[in-house]
Amino acid sequence: MDNKSLKKLEADLWESADLLRADSKLTSNQYCMPVLGLLFLRYAYGRFKKVEAELLKNRPSRGGRVLPIEASDFVSKSALFLPKEAQFDYLVNLPANIASAKLKNVHGQPLNSLGEVVNNAMELVEAQSEKLKGVLPKTYTDFKDNLLAELLRTFNNNALDDVGGDVMGRIYEYFLSKFAKNIASDDGVFFTPKSLVKMIVNVLEPSYGVLLDPACGSGGMFVQTGDFVNAAGMASNETMTFYGQEKVEYNAQLCLMNMAVHGLTGVVKSGDEANSFYHDAHNLTGQCDYVMANPPFNVDKVKAESCQSAGRLPFGLPAVNKDKEIGNGNYLWISYFYSYLNEKGRAGFVMAASATDSQSKDKDIREKLVATGHVDCMISVGNNFFYTKSLPCTLWFFDKCKKKNIKDKVLFIDARNYYTVVDRTLNEWSEWQLKNLNAIVWLYRGELDKYQSLLAEYRTTLLSYADETDDANLEKILRKTSKIAKQVELLKEYRETLRAEAKASVDAADKKSKKKTQEEWDTRLAEFDEILNVAKEADWLYEKFGDGKYKDILGLCKIATRAEIAEKNFSLTPGAYVGVAPVEDDGVDFAERMHEIHEELLKLQDESNTLMKTISKNMKELGI
Repeated sequence: MDNKSLKKLEADLWESADLLRADSKLTSNQYCMPVLGLLFLRYAYGRFKKVEAELLKNRPSRGGRVLPIEASDFVSKSALFLPKEAQFDYLVNLPANIASAKLKNVHGQPLNSLGEVVNNAMELVEAQSEKLKGVLPKTYTDFKDNLLAELLRTFNNNALDDVGGDVMGRIYEYFLSKFAKNIASDDGVFFTPKSLVKMIVNVLEPSYGVLLDPACGSGGMFVQTGDFVNAAGMASNETMTFYGQEKVEYNAQLCLMNMAVHGLTGVVKSGDEANSFYHDAHNLTGQCDYVMANPPFNVDKVKAESCQSAGRLPFGLPAVNKDKEIGNGNYLWISYFYSYLNEKGRAGFVMAASATDSQSKDKDIREKLVATGHVDCMISVGNNFFYTKSLPCTLWFFDKCKKKNIKDKVLFIDARNYYTVVDRTLNEWSEWQLKNLNAIVWLYRGELDKYQSLLAEYRTTLLSYADETDDANLEKILRKTSKIAKQVELLKEYRETLRAEAKASVDAADKKSKKKTQEEWDTRLAEFDEILNVAKEADWLYEKFGDGKYKDILGLCKIATRAEIAEKNFSLTPGAYVGVAPVEDDGVDFAERMHEIHEELLKLQDESNTLMKTISKNMKELGI
């Protein structure tokens, strides 16, 4: 399944599930876990069918009878055995009148609703895995039978049998991200935007050993690490050991399901014993090869004595007030992350932007931290990267095994003005922007081969577009132009030509075919924009670093020595070092941006109309 088809499948599944939520009168919080539970069950069923088919191919026989498949056979294949009553097709094909089927649950009690049957299926699945016990949702009796049946049919989409576990994991993450927008609250944030997670993983480059996330939420750090390790040709479950702590049990359940859908295993502790401020739940101080986290920022009223007794404070306590409380927990987290690392460990984490130059005891801790020589890289992130907060943040990176030539140095990157707009409230880094930022880190580390491989990837990708296109003009631009800057210029000019053709074509279409014509042109222009964006990012990188020589770029990046950091009062704010780039054309095409705004306005109007219909329907049901 290609990327375009997958995106459509994700969107279609979400739209169907979300429409059902609107009819259910359940809040997003009530709806999230059961829906993700069904996605998990659908994944487990797809994996079960695949492994079952493999096992039956070469199944031995005795006395002319093929030996029956047992649960242990599935364990050896890293799959869950599913009893008949927990298999997705069994649930989908149940009669509308459940009571008439005279079914019984694992405890021998009669089942009278579809919700009870699905709850029973979840219990049966949990019985197959010690790590899943108490994790899967069992609140399906909150759903009316007809709604639950429709959800089961939605996820019984045959297309899901054609995609692998990796893609099911992506669909699970897509649903997580959509739910995150609706559910997130100050004490229940469970989702770190994927581009931030990927940046952390890409810089740390995990390959083997122990990984701890002491604020693991829904497990994005584990999942992305698994993807990174697998992409490098290794098996993540064999080379990595995952440990997580998560105070909110609901989030820990999401994490364990997320890991299971991605074929990962790990140990995640939750509840009071997993409050990382006061507990090293896995006894991992000094034991971790990697630490990754997006902890809650600016937490106050943390009990100083409890923190002191729990240890993990190599640089001392932050400031303590008269009530024996720490007024801001940011430097507790920073100290903890450092303390967990072994002698070669690396850490990467998200932190409030204010922490890079906070004063008082924070500054004293920061000075001691800089003195270790283990601060590796600092990346400023702009506004609107989170669903719940619009404020900027900073990515911190520690490395206890830096090369000698950079032991005394820190790389500062100010990426606040480098991002892709998703919508009016959300920004992200595209895949190519992630690679470009990573390329700066490679050059800082002297890893020229990785940088040159990226340049080659750009060339290969643009040529592949030339191979695939039926547009002779586009092919000529992609093949005949050797300089990337000139290629970008020609692509921009050609886009204006296509925009004009699109408008003329839509205007000339009769009323019956106008909508279809518009959709066809929208698709073509979107595909063209994808090509143009790749070319733009290639130009962005090559214009700054050419064939691969690092240099400080005003307003973007600078390598500073510890002496320079001391001169700036031990601030770790990238903007204090990289300076401000000269004001120049922002590169935004006014007509293009107005078109995007118009499209967004139409989308908001559609959402408003849908909401008004829902409100009207609910008011009628209430007799108002």
